Amino acid sequence: MNQRVHLIAIGGSIMHNLALALHSQGFIVSGSDDQIYEPARSRLQNRGICPEKEGWYPDKINNDLSFVVLGMHAKSDNPELIRAQEIGLKLYSFPEFVAILYRDSFKIVVAGSHGKTTTTSMLMHVFKSLQIEFDYLVGAQLEGFNEMVSINHAKYTIIEGDEYLSSCLDSRPKFLHYNPELVIITGIAWDHYNVFPTFELYKESFVSLLQSMRQNSVLIWYSGDPDLEEIVSKHGSHLNCISYQEPEYIIRQNKSFLVNEEACYSLEIFGKHNLQNMNSVIQVCKYLQLDLIQTCLSLSSFKGAAKRLQILFKNDQITIFQDFAHAPSKVKATIQALRETFKNQTIKCFLELHTYSSLNHNFLPQYYNTCGDCNTLNIYYDPKALEIKGMQALDENFIKQCFGRSDINIITNSHQLEHEIQESLKEEGIIAFLGSGNWGGVSLY
Repeated sequence: MNQRVHLIAIGGSIMHNLALALHSQGFIVSGSDDQIYEPARSRLQNRGICPEKEGWYPDKINNDLSFVVLGMHAKSDNPELIRAQEIGLKLYSFPEFVAILYRDSFKIVVAGSHGKTTTTSMLMHVFKSLQIEFDYLVGAQLEGFNEMVSINHAKYTIIEGDEYLSSCLDSRPKFLHYNPELVIITGIAWDHYNVFPTFELYKESFVSLLQSMRQNSVLIWYSGDPDLEEIVSKHGSHLNCISYQEPEYIIRQNKSFLVNEEACYSLEIFGKHNLQNMNSVIQVCKYLQLDLIQTCLSLSSFKGAAKRLQILFKNDQITIFQDFAHAPSKVKATIQALRETFKNQTIKCFLELHTYSSLNHNFLPQYYNTCGDCNTLNIYYDPKALEIKGMQALDENFIKQCFGRSDINIITNSHQLEHEIQESLKEEGIIAFLGSGNWGGVSLY
């Protein structure tokens, strides 16, 4: 008899992909959410598992269910969660359930404050190119992959490991559930202020990850990060530690080339941070004794993950990039990559302050000097987002002080944003949209 599973908060980007993967495996899937956006809605509808109505319905929770999976979006007072607890149903957080799904495979977890999705995507791209069977869990839609979650009981599983909390019932970081054989840590930079109000608390999540790893399991870590170096030296003595930095590379005519003893490989991506991510993947493949030349050839065709320095539009005058960068370290790395690659071109940046951290008075100073490599900087935020989050209003002079630039153009409504974008399109150069929000629903080009 097929197992019945109900997903609370089924509309999330990763939760709806889990629902699709379970459905493909023969589970009878149901779910609920208070908001389901595209493309999740259409994808769930195509499988016949999209809730008929948005909202929470405790009558969906009954003893016919085998278990319930709880998404992070659900709060502790969720009526479906309360009902599941009342009748004693098996209840799993998303990462807890993922750990059960993949428990018999060789698990490679990609962790770190930045570059997780790109690094996970690179590794998936290489494995697919080399025809290695694997399962995966990744936080973005990738070219060549229909879904973001795969469950085929393969030998290897590649997991994007998040340090954010597991659920409203479990405040542990998600990656503590996975029990991996190999971990990549790309670096540590303070994020998620609402959960980790100090950098020390944030670093503790990565200390816990290292302490949770089994004796002689593999840690591949970026040695250019002094905070990560300190953590590894103090808490990684029981591990097989392999360090990396960016590999040797050159830039010619706005294009990057990976250089090693075997050959010079033309790349579709650029930027030191992406080259560092690439080298971590090379180290994984070396450890697994995969062919290095074939690995590098595979990496040379990797085009990047969605919204990670993704080209939205290009002609003879302008190139428009979109990047998910929202935390300070990500913003700085992305702008530096653009400047290094497009040395003599004008770079105009639009940065949306959207996350809890980026709108917080105590966290905003972390953005100091992150945007010095762009010629013009436009910062957009919606004051309504502050109201919804119950946060203090932002002052223009305070924002400029936090970023260390007095020439910032601060935009607080979608009409003004649309006008500034249209004006930018009239001039030659690079335009970059950085952030994880929806830009007030305005078209970016």
